[in-house]
Amino acid sequence: MFKYSNTNKRYYTLDYYYKHKFSSKVAKINLDANFTCPNIDGKKGFGGCIYCLNGSSDFKENVPLLEQFQIRKGIMLNKWPNSKLIGYFQANTNTYDKLEKLKERYELILKQKDVIGLSIATRADSISDEVLDYLTELNNRTYLTIELGLQTIHDETAKLINRCHTLDCFYNMVHKLRERNIDVVVHIINGLPNETKDMMIETVKYLSNLDIQGIKIHMLSIVKNTKLAHMYKDNPFKILSMDEYIDIVCDQIEYLREDIVIHRLTGDPIKEELIEPSWILNKISVLNGIDKELKRRNTYQGIKYKK
Repeated sequence: MFKYSNTNKRYYTLDYYYKHKFSSKVAKINLDANFTCPNIDGKKGFGGCIYCLNGSSDFKENVPLLEQFQIRKGIMLNKWPNSKLIGYFQANTNTYDKLEKLKERYELILKQKDVIGLSIATRADSISDEVLDYLTELNNRTYLTIELGLQTIHDETAKLINRCHTLDCFYNMVHKLRERNIDVVVHIINGLPNETKDMMIETVKYLSNLDIQGIKIHMLSIVKNTKLAHMYKDNPFKILSMDEYIDIVCDQIEYLREDIVIHRLTGDPIKEELIEPSWILNKISVLNGIDKELKRRNTYQGIKYKK
């Protein structure tokens, strides 16, 4: 059995981590705090990353932040009564605003019953020193995680997807956050145009040697009304099959340092907006396929990790 598991999982799941840290089931409450992004408003770029639906949110109308929280809290507690809660600032770049605006939104959620912390999704180029100081103070009084969107370590791909910041920028921000003992979770995407299996594995190898605490692995989703959708229509590129994706993820898990918590192994696109790949909608089959392949290999997270 894998050391960070009490089930059949051969990798370090977020559920296992939360239950051991908080002695409770923990539910993340997704929130759209009406932030924008420097890659949308022109500070760094326009149009956002090519796969991004600008300003996308599960809420199709401008629902007030506290109302969003209460709606989703009800859904989560109906599934998992007595869960503790984490406010997840998910949509766009959630440190990209004036400090007083950030405080207003974060503190509102922290005041709510059963909330034990915050998870804040952002970009490595969008945390000012002033905001870093505030995040440090937050980290001293609540459970805090900063999620950074990297997607790939490869410069050519980063330019193609219009990420608009460098790998050095990402590295330096991870260092700044860890100097302050703030946990870092990194997002990566498999199946980006022109990336090979080896390139995707190289991204995980790089991250395994950084002081990060968690990772989210996504499959590239082509959704309607994005630049990526237009690119795919005009010049279709290879989309990973489910079997190919499972094979790559299992290799990545083998190279991933064993103490890095795996927060996600696939995505959750909205069915009506998805163009490709259709198999990603069958999340259970993907996760079961990963479990079966790891068992078939008789392998587990970190078995191939080398400093």
